[in-house]
Amino acid sequence: MTDWQESFRSTVLPAVARSTSIDEVILAPSCLDAAGTVYRRHFHDRPALVIADETTYALAGERVSATLSGAGIDVDRHVLPAKPRLQPERTIGEELVERLRTARQETPIAVAVGSGVVHDLTRYAAFHAGTHFMSVPTAASMDGYTSAGAPLSDKGFKITLQCAPPRVILADLDVIAAAPAEMSGWGYGDLAGKMPAGGDWLVADALGVEPVDDTAWPLVQDNLKGWLADPAGVRDGAVGAIAGLFVGLAVTGLAMELHGSSRPASGADHQIAHIWEMEHLAHRGEKSSHGACVAIGCLSMLALYDWLIARDFSNFDPAAASRAAPDWEETEATIRIAFGRGEVAERAIAEMRGKRIERAALAARLERFKRSWPALRQRLSDHLMRESQMRNLLAAAGAPVAVGEIGLSAARHRATVLKARYIRKRYTLLDLLAEAGLLERAVTESFPDGHALYAGKGEAA
Repeated sequence: MTDWQESFRSTVLPAVARSTSIDEVILAPSCLDAAGTVYRRHFHDRPALVIADETTYALAGERVSATLSGAGIDVDRHVLPAKPRLQPERTIGEELVERLRTARQETPIAVAVGSGVVHDLTRYAAFHAGTHFMSVPTAASMDGYTSAGAPLSDKGFKITLQCAPPRVILADLDVIAAAPAEMSGWGYGDLAGKMPAGGDWLVADALGVEPVDDTAWPLVQDNLKGWLADPAGVRDGAVGAIAGLFVGLAVTGLAMELHGSSRPASGADHQIAHIWEMEHLAHRGEKSSHGACVAIGCLSMLALYDWLIARDFSNFDPAAASRAAPDWEETEATIRIAFGRGEVAERAIAEMRGKRIERAALAARLERFKRSWPALRQRLSDHLMRESQMRNLLAAAGAPVAVGEIGLSAARHRATVLKARYIRKRYTLLDLLAEAGLLERAVTESFPDGHALYAGKGEAA
């Protein structure tokens, strides 16, 4: 048994057994021709609607459709445009809901053939149309194949809508390993983001905000360094490395389902990435991908953790920090300045209300931080990679490691890190730094001109 097969057997299969939604995950070479047999095993003779974009339909969708038809399944198709790159817009999801509702007298099973956006749109549409869906991934490009969440833009604000995972996933390694190296790099970047996300969960746990889950935490964090261990193989499309990457991404999605939220997979790294996605960040004529943005968000947060771990808080004054903290009116005004007037600012204000804290409670939280810092510092130091270590891995995998590679300037990068905490109520390191009155200093000192993140040329802010 190979390393990836052992990892699949010891992590994916037990998690699937505990899942209330996913019945089967198949990861193997040359398994696409089994689509009809697998479909019938789970959905019997229900009609199918194959959803793909133009690229993924040519790559695998046509073959899946033919295989389903050959198994006696009534198959219809909905092919989305591939250029410009398909975007995760809720309005497109609603169009697919109607397509499913009107496709047949009996609502068909949705069969998603593609990568991240195709799956997120299909997940949303199937859930709201009241049907199930089957997943046929075409790249190891993101962690959402097994998840229940559909991260979509709604009136310009990126939100994760809870839907349902696929009933079955059929992942053909020959197809996935042949995906463009750039897309595998995106998946590697998305998986790398689980490292600082783990740090954020440790911070929230230490401060009594959100305890670490004894099931989801080890499922992801105990295996993460192993899944990231062959970046060159990921870049080169080596089947074993791609399979290992896919296992890690699949387990992360399952951990989200088991935990009931995206906390096991998403921290401030994703908050940073979501802002750039909401701003339609583009590079070389294409919108920057989720995984590419997460790679930069990952390095950003690990740099801030490096800064934090180097600090001695023995002289920190919690009472003084709490007195100096802005009141709610100041916070609301700052959000409006950061995001301007409109839907994004209003939703950010609503999210921040979810973690609003009174001054006395803030003083108590900061006092707890000071007391727990020696133990938390050791735990973070033991668990996290340094930013330089992760940079080397991401570079070897072909993932972005400089802001210019996704179309950013240094100034825009710093500004995003400063405002990222506003868009989610989830507690992260950015919140701790802000509450302690240290966020601006941490950003300034962590990201000076000449930092490795600013190598190369980004676009104007």
